[in-house]
Amino acid sequence: MSRVAKMPVSIPQGVDVSIKEDQISVKGAGGTLLLTPNALVKVSNNDGKLAFEPVNDSREANAMSGTMRQLVNNMVVGVSKGFEKKLSLVGVGYKAAASGSKLNLSVGYSHPVNFEMPAGISVATPTPTEVVIKGADRQRVGQLAAEIRAVRPPEPYKGKGIRYADEKVTIKETKKK
Repeated sequence: MSRVAKMPVSIPQGVDVSIKEDQISVKGAGGTLLLTPNALVKVSNNDGKLAFEPVNDSREANAMSGTMRQLVNNMVVGVSKGFEKKLSLVGVGYKAAASGSKLNLSVGYSHPVNFEMPAGISVATPTPTEVVIKGADRQRVGQLAAEIRAVRPPEPYKGKGIRYADEKVTIKETKKK
């Protein structure tokens, strides 16, 4: 059995998990998240702890039991605490402005770049060079952060661009004669 799947997922106070044949639903303060379970994994609720067992001894069932456990754990953490990604803008004149569910980026192009936030995701700009993306769904928060970073990824010579707050950019040495 997968080492990840051996650890049960504990359900915190205020989070409601319902397991049905065709979907797993997690409700909490952060919203409601749904997941379609895999047929190779049996999910059971034992006194506030979710257990994940592979249906058979195949390698795929073993792998999917760990994957399902982590996906459900991310859902539980997302509706209780939430996830956030921080981006920083590095460059002269680079700035971001959030208004409601829209993000406006000025990153050296002749036009501003606008992003519309999907439902369940919020964006904030504490300073003009910082962007904070928050939401309950870990995959959607990470995907949106990656799309925003892809507008102007950090370049290797000066380090200008949009980067994750914890990202280290290795600066290359310029070509010498």
